[in-house]
Amino acid sequence: MLMYSSWVVLIFTSFFSVAVSDPRITEAGLYCGTTKAPLKANYIPSFINEMEKLSQKVASSNWGMHSINASPSPSPSSSSSSSSSSSSSSSSSVIPIFGFAQCFGDMSHTDCLLCYAASRTKLPRCLPSVAARIYLDGCFLRYDNYNFYAEATDGARDGVNCSGGGVEEDGRAGLGERVGRVVERVVGVAVGEGGGGGGGGGVGGGEEVEGVYALAQCWKSVGREGCRECLRKAGREVRGCLPKREGRALNAGCYLRYSTHKFYNQQPLLHADPQNGSLRRRGVIVAEVLAAAAVIMLALSASYAAFTKLSKIKKENNNLGQISSSISKSSLNYKYETLEKATDYFNSSRKIGQGGAGSVYKGVLPNGKVVAVKRLIFNNRQWVDEFFNEVNLISGIEHKNLVKLLGCSIEGPESLLVYEYLPKKSLDQFIFEKNRTQILNWKQRFNIILGTAEGLAYLHEGTKIRIIHRDIKSSNILLDENLIPKIADFGLARCFGADKSHLSTGIAGTLGYMAPEYLIRGQLTDKADVYSFGVLVLEIVSGRRNNVFREDSGSLLQTVWKLYRLNTLTEAIDPCLGGDFPETEASRVFQIGLLCTQASATLRPSMSQVVHMLSNSNVNVPTPNQPPFLNTGVQDSDSSIKSYNSTNSFISNALKKIGVSYSYSESSTSRNSDGPSRSEESIVQV
Repeated sequence: MLMYSSWVVLIFTSFFSVAVSDPRITEAGLYCGTTKAPLKANYIPSFINEMEKLSQKVASSNWGMHSINASPSPSPSSSSSSSSSSSSSSSSSVIPIFGFAQCFGDMSHTDCLLCYAASRTKLPRCLPSVAARIYLDGCFLRYDNYNFYAEATDGARDGVNCSGGGVEEDGRAGLGERVGRVVERVVGVAVGEGGGGGGGGGVGGGEEVEGVYALAQCWKSVGREGCRECLRKAGREVRGCLPKREGRALNAGCYLRYSTHKFYNQQPLLHADPQNGSLRRRGVIVAEVLAAAAVIMLALSASYAAFTKLSKIKKENNNLGQISSSISKSSLNYKYETLEKATDYFNSSRKIGQGGAGSVYKGVLPNGKVVAVKRLIFNNRQWVDEFFNEVNLISGIEHKNLVKLLGCSIEGPESLLVYEYLPKKSLDQFIFEKNRTQILNWKQRFNIILGTAEGLAYLHEGTKIRIIHRDIKSSNILLDENLIPKIADFGLARCFGADKSHLSTGIAGTLGYMAPEYLIRGQLTDKADVYSFGVLVLEIVSGRRNNVFREDSGSLLQTVWKLYRLNTLTEAIDPCLGGDFPETEASRVFQIGLLCTQASATLRPSMSQVVHMLSNSNVNVPTPNQPPFLNTGVQDSDSSIKSYNSTNSFISNALKKIGVSYSYSESSTSRNSDGPSRSEESIVQV
C-alpha cells in the first residue's frame, strides 16, 4: 500500500515527464584505466561496496560521491598525477576508491535510477582497472584511485563523440552558425551567466536555436569556476564535430551535447518575460493536472513497470559485480578479436554445439591450441547468473572429470567462454541415439559411471566450498578421446558453506532428474546431485531414458525397482550389450543407482560413499528403499501404469502450486561434436 501511494504522488507531481520520459542509456563514451589492481589487493569487494554506496546516494538525490579506503584528508590531484598515483596505489595492499555519479538535470528520478543502473552494469567491463569513467546520454559514473572531485578538465582523457551523419553541403554554413549560437547560450545558462540559471557546478539546461538543440551539464563537485572552465573547453571542442548532426563533449567535469533533434526532457525557457512566464507556468500546471486526471491509470501502470524494471536491473548489477572478481585473474582474460579469429569469425562450419545457453564453436588459437568457444549474449538476469557460475565457481578448480574452463571475454559485443576441446560427443549420443557409430561396452560404461561419481565427489567435498551442479544428466557428461567422462555446464551450479544444512532456492534443472524434496519444496542439498546421478546410472546401464513424464509406458525408475524386487535386474540391462557383461557387477551397479534415487534425501549415500562402493566390489551395498512417486503395491503392468498416471497428476499439481509449468522433451540437443550446452526444452527455472 505504501508503494502504491508513493507512485500516486509521483504521478501527480511529475506526470508529464513520467509519461514521455526516456532514461537515455545510450553509451556516449567509456574510458578504462591502464593500471590494474593486483590480486592481493582484494579490490573487487571494495568496488562492489563503493557502487552500493553510490546507489544509495543516487536514489536519494540523483547524484552522489563517496570514497573507500581513502586517507583522512585526501587532496585533489590533477590529471597529470593520475598515473603516478595509480602506480603507487597498485603497489599497496589496499587501494582507495573514489566514486562519483550524477544524472543530468532534466532527468526524472525514475529515469535517473534506470540510467545509473545501466551505467553500473556496463562499467565493470573495465575491471580490474583502478580507474574508469562512463558517459551515458542521461548520466555519468566514474571511479578512480585518487580524489578527482574538483577536476574540471583532463587533457589526456577528455574526448569528443561525433555522430549522426553529415549535413548537406548547402546547409553546413547555417548549421555551424546555429550550433555556435546554441552552444554559447547553453554554456552561459549552465554557468549562471544567462537568465535561466545560476549557482555552482551541477546546473544543467537545454536550449534551442532554430532547430538545433543543446544541453550542458556540470558535475556538482567542480564548482562555478570549474564548470565555467570545463564547458568553455567543451564548447570549443564540440564545434569540431561539424558538419555532423550530433556532437558530444565528454570532459572530466562536464558534458555538452548538440543535436538537430530534441533529446532532452525539459521544455526550454528562453529569456521569458516574468509575468508571461508566470501565466505560462500556471497554464502548464493546469494542463498537467487535467492530463493526469484523464490517464492516471495508464500512468500508474507505466510507473509500476519502470519500478519493476529498475528492481530487475539492480539484481543484475549485483551479480555482474561478482563476475568481475573472477575476470580480474589475468590468466582468464582473452581478447574478443583473438577468439573471433580463432573461430573464423564464428563460421557456421566451426559450430559444434547448440543449447539453451548459447552456441559452441571449435577454435584454433594463435599458438595452435584447439579450444571450444561458447558464445553468449548478455541480455538478461538469467545469463548473468549462469555466466557468474561458469567463471567464478569453476575457474579455480581442476579435476580429471570436470570440463576445464580456460578463460572468457566480456570486452566485445557478446561474451564468450573458452573451454578445453573434447573430440568425442556427449554421453547421451552414445547411449540413446538410434544411429550410434559406437556401442559402449560394459567396461566403458562402468568407467564413465565411476568417473562421473569421482567428479561429483570432488565438487561436493574436494573444494573449499561445496558446489552443487543442479543439472547432472547424460547431455552434460562429455567424453574425451579415451572416453573419460567430464562434467560440463555449470550455469545452474550453486555453492553453500559447511555450516548450512540446505539452500532454499528457486527451482532449476531438468525434469526427470530433479530430487523430490527440491522439486516440491525448493530445498537444495548435495543429495539433489546424488539423486540425479542415480537416475544417470540407471540410464547408462539400461540404455533407456528416464521418461518419467511419458504416459505410454512406465518410468525407468518403476521398471528397475520392479525388477529389483523380483531379483531379475539383468533383464533391464541394455540389450545392445548382447549379454556381454558381468551379471553380478551389473546388478550391483543397478542397486547403487536405486540407492541414490531413494525418496528420502537422508537415506541417499554421499558421492564419496558411492565412489567407495563402485571401487570396491567387496563392500556391502545397503538395501535401497523405494524410489519416489511410486505406490508400494506396484507389481503388475496394469497397476504400474495406473500408479504412473496418479504420479504424473501428483507432480503436475505440485508444480502448479509452486508456479511451475513443465514439459519434457525426449530429444536432447543435437551436436556434431562436444561442447558445453544445455537443451532449452527440458529446463525448468523459477
